Amino acid sequence: MISSNVIFHVGPMTSAHARDICGWHYKAPYNIYGWLSWDQMEALGIEFGDPRIRREQYVSVLNEENELCGFAQLFPMEGTVRLGIGMRPDLCGQGLGHLFVGAIVKEALKRYPSREIDLEVLTWNQRAIRAYRKSGFTITDTYERRTPSGEKPFYCMVYDKSFLES
Repeated sequence: MISSNVIFHVGPMTSAHARDICGWHYKAPYNIYGWLSWDQMEALGIEFGDPRIRREQYVSVLNEENELCGFAQLFPMEGTVRLGIGMRPDLCGQGLGHLFVGAIVKEALKRYPSREIDLEVLTWNQRAIRAYRKSGFTITDTYERRTPSGEKPFYCMVYDKSFLES
């Protein structure tokens, strides 16, 4: 159990972190957020299974003891950096989301200071949406996107940079 005054920080995603993340299993309905096995990710060279993509786009989120608590993808797009966020399953639902997301936003601002920061979230994922709102994100759009289980509704949420001053 991690206390609510935990301080998260971002570091490089190592292959050991990537292997650990591939072993995470979320309870339904969040189980859609799992990954292929590490051996498959590495063999296919997809996402953080590709060393170059892992180095350029992925970070690990660690606590004060440098324990792996989650990860983020900082995907650069024209004028925007899109975040993909994953917290270790046993930490989800404990009120740590805004602290976790805050560490990721700080890194995104450091790497891409002039870009807008956004993310996509399934509309049913109210737990994540609450954490994102508490971290300075607002819903700016709703649309359907293809997922492995068909078309699903998503929100686009954009970070309000003035949130830092508040």
